[in-house]
Amino acid sequence: MKNKKRKPRQSQPKSKLCALRQVCELIPSHLTAKLAKEKKVKSRSFTPWSHVVSMLFAQLSGAISLNDVCDNLRNHVGLLSTIRGAKPPSRNGLSNANKKRDANMAKELFWTVLRHLQTLSPGFEHGPKKRKRGLPRRFKRIIHAIDSSTIKLVANTMPWAKHRRRKAAAKLHMRLDIGSFLPGFAIVGAARDGDNSRARELCAGILKGEIAIFDKAYIDFKHLFDLGLRGVYWVTRAKDNMSCRVVRRLINKPQGNILRDDLVVLKNKKSKEAHPLPMRRVRALVEVDGKEVVMEFITNNTDWSPVSVCDLYQSRWEIEVFFKQIKQNLKLCDFLGNSANAVGWQVWMALLTYVLLRYLGFLSDWTHSFSRLCTMVKGSLWSKLALKDLLVKYGTAGGSFRMLGRPDQAYLPGFA
Repeated sequence: MKNKKRKPRQSQPKSKLCALRQVCELIPSHLTAKLAKEKKVKSRSFTPWSHVVSMLFAQLSGAISLNDVCDNLRNHVGLLSTIRGAKPPSRNGLSNANKKRDANMAKELFWTVLRHLQTLSPGFEHGPKKRKRGLPRRFKRIIHAIDSSTIKLVANTMPWAKHRRRKAAAKLHMRLDIGSFLPGFAIVGAARDGDNSRARELCAGILKGEIAIFDKAYIDFKHLFDLGLRGVYWVTRAKDNMSCRVVRRLINKPQGNILRDDLVVLKNKKSKEAHPLPMRRVRALVEVDGKEVVMEFITNNTDWSPVSVCDLYQSRWEIEVFFKQIKQNLKLCDFLGNSANAVGWQVWMALLTYVLLRYLGFLSDWTHSFSRLCTMVKGSLWSKLALKDLLVKYGTAGGSFRMLGRPDQAYLPGFA
């Protein structure tokens, strides 16, 4: 039998720059020094730029300790120096920088880089060309999902974050544009801060005609009333103890999974003073873990169909996917410092890393999962491969994949 000819292997696209440098080059060269000056960050040998590069490397490589970060960077000091003169830190130097240097510098760096990338590539602001499955297709407005995620910490070493007797945690409050899957606003704080106390800050930047979606933990009737006065539409779930009176029925009998659709006013005196106008309440059957349960949604829009109200709340699950992606693929479980400032540095650098990776995915029309994108970049940090070309040609598995996933724990049957 004749031997079959083997297909020649595709050569990897080469570059003069290592992959880590290609990622860091997405950050404007003047920006770190400018922000360090504004925040009055003092440094000697370990510059603010070296600090930023070290924290980005910690996120991209998945390093689990200060020693991992410092040793790895020291072993590649030659390649590291080509990244605008960055230098490897000592263990104490990196620890002290995370503790002493203002974390607001990392926060400002994140938002400035995000705006820079959106300006550089306007399409990046609008998200993937192919619309994600599971989002309401008929809505042309910007839809904001608002939620928070708790980041578990160690109580005996982080007393500033205690919120229960033996537990400590930080909390990341997020406003996410579910069309582009990019953060619109974020707050990093202690877990003891209630969600509804942060609602006004998170919704402050939402414009007239846009839509805000959040769960019932963010309900503050005075805030909901103010959103309506600003021309912002909102959708949320009704609390179980919400006392209200029906003033008008919008449907006379159940229609499919829609059981009720009413205009209601609040009965409680304080609640009614906070929100004197009627609001809409939609009661629907929702399948959760294979069982149908009744859920009630409230909104200030009376023109949408009841199915649209349910679809909009369903799209809130996209922010759960976002939290899942950054927690599973970036460094938000093990922390390199115990102070509130060090945790702030790490959370903001994780968000910056997420945006840089998403931008690389946008440039290369990446169709695989975000986890796979992280794995590709992680495996080639010190390799001199053309990262963009590598992502374009990548295809160890055939078929079409969605960049974004969606949890299947809860969905609304019949609302296609």
